[in-house]
Amino acid sequence: MRTLVVNLTRFGDLLQTQPVFSELAAMGRETGLLCLDNFASAAGLLSDVDAILPTPGARFLAALDAGWPGALAAFADWERETVSAFAPDEVINLTPAVSARLLASRHARERVAGFGMDAEGFRSDSTPWAAFLEASGANRGISPFNLVDMFRRTAGLGRTPASFRLRRPDAGALAAARKRLFDAAPPDTAPAVRFTAFQLGASEERRRWPTAFFARLADLLHQEAGAIPVLLGTAAEARLGEAFAAQTGTPHVNLIGGTSLSELAAVLANTALLVTNDTGTMHLAAGLDVPIAAVFLATAQPFDTGPYREGCLCLEPDMDCHPCRFGTVCERDNACRRAVRPEIVGRAALAYFRDGAFTPDDFSGARAWLSRRDAYGFMDLSSLSGHEREDRALWIAAQRFLYRQFLDEEDIVPFPGGVSGFSPEAAKELSELLAASDGLLMLLEKQGAVLAVRPLEAMKTKFLSTWRKLHQLWLSGSHLPILAHLWMHGSQEPGQDLDRFLLQLSRYRA
Repeated sequence: MRTLVVNLTRFGDLLQTQPVFSELAAMGRETGLLCLDNFASAAGLLSDVDAILPTPGARFLAALDAGWPGALAAFADWERETVSAFAPDEVINLTPAVSARLLASRHARERVAGFGMDAEGFRSDSTPWAAFLEASGANRGISPFNLVDMFRRTAGLGRTPASFRLRRPDAGALAAARKRLFDAAPPDTAPAVRFTAFQLGASEERRRWPTAFFARLADLLHQEAGAIPVLLGTAAEARLGEAFAAQTGTPHVNLIGGTSLSELAAVLANTALLVTNDTGTMHLAAGLDVPIAAVFLATAQPFDTGPYREGCLCLEPDMDCHPCRFGTVCERDNACRRAVRPEIVGRAALAYFRDGAFTPDDFSGARAWLSRRDAYGFMDLSSLSGHEREDRALWIAAQRFLYRQFLDEEDIVPFPGGVSGFSPEAAKELSELLAASDGLLMLLEKQGAVLAVRPLEAMKTKFLSTWRKLHQLWLSGSHLPILAHLWMHGSQEPGQDLDRFLLQLSRYRA
């Protein structure tokens, strides 16, 4: 049986679909990946993928400038030579964009798993997890689940612990990378030296740990453990390597802009630790089983985009405003970039070199988390810095506990302890929010019961007004915007009748 997976996303997100392919392969499926052509080389790092189908999206868009008939003909030729030639028996679409939904629906023999489209052109999601994945993409920073687990559940998989194992570089590539490292290191470098990878860049400047902090960390690790830093990144980040060299006397290997993706994988596999921002390189290292210490700044937080490997260290600023929302302007001069000090990262790394594990310590100025699996096989985080009882951590734990049941369409079991563990201020705010939500849901139930018997225009108006008030209540606060998206999506499902809506409404009350 052939399964086509559609994922029209970027490098890091593409790598995080690896467990989907591993699970499909374990089921005996032949798999194909439909991805953007500029990320086809990244797709080559995935294991258990039998065919890669690159999509020249930019070329199709450019062709439209010359006229839509020619663009449509070019698309039809590509589709016939790639997707139709692969001839999938089923399609899993992990990209919510309309273009991906259309493409997936054209080639699915039955319903698309994940993000689809029905015969009338309406969106059609195969599971509530798909709507949740789409909502979390617009609300990163408040999603309680790792993206890998959301991909798996959206695909209709994920009932067993995930295997995140990317394609391992072969012996020749590993040997060539090792030789390259030693050739660039000082002549007296010992064979047992710890090469420590540094990913200096990030997708945004505000999400980038200062180069001066990387330089100070390099000095600490070299002085205490003889570690030699290896600088990684794209050619566009060459200035960061130059700034690093100007701020340290520690010998280092600068490979910024000097590796292909396959060479990058081989270099990472020869290192003892990766210190990084939230980047695609981090996910590559996780899939190669390389230990990781990652710093999450500004809008980045480890609960949703952290490394999918147990035992990794995730650090974020211990600040009330972190993580900030997308589209907000920092009023504190991006102070979070300076909150995680190089000394605490250095102590953590030295402890890892000594003990083979990151351990509790004084992480002043930072929240420190250790990646681990929870009872359901999802990737989770445990605190190394005593932050597990703070309001944010408790709220994330409550969401993980309740949303999993809600999205798996199980009977809802209440969160143990309710709001009793929260600070008095948070408990009051949450209690008021939940009480207001329950009151509006109960009112909707009563108005819906009346509508079912007497569909008067006046009652319809009241019903819609209550619906809008509830949606706005969830959307306007910081606790339930994802629920607001699910509420909007679920209410607008094609074929939704009043009885079905009221049944759904009772699950929201639960």
